Amino acid sequence: MKRVSDINPLGEERPNPSDEEREKLRRERLQRERDEGYQKLVELCNLGEYYMAKQLANRNYNWGYEIVDGIVMERIDGDGLQ
Repeated sequence: MKRVSDINPLGEERPNPSDEEREKLRRERLQRERDEGYQKLVELCNLGEYYMAKQLANRNYNWGYEIVDGIVMERIDGDGLQ
């Protein structure tokens, strides 16, 4: 670990990721959020909280899921991440 006096605040201690790397990280983060959202929706449906699951799915439209008859399904219109 470096001493504070040894760190150059204007230096390039950490390399900046390339545009491709940033895009890859963004896609991974969005997919992780989508997967976590799916799990939350499934748990709510398993608990019988269909209305709450519908509200959550609608508030997070970008996840690409909807609740149909108490079941989590991918949106047919395909506006979520694919």
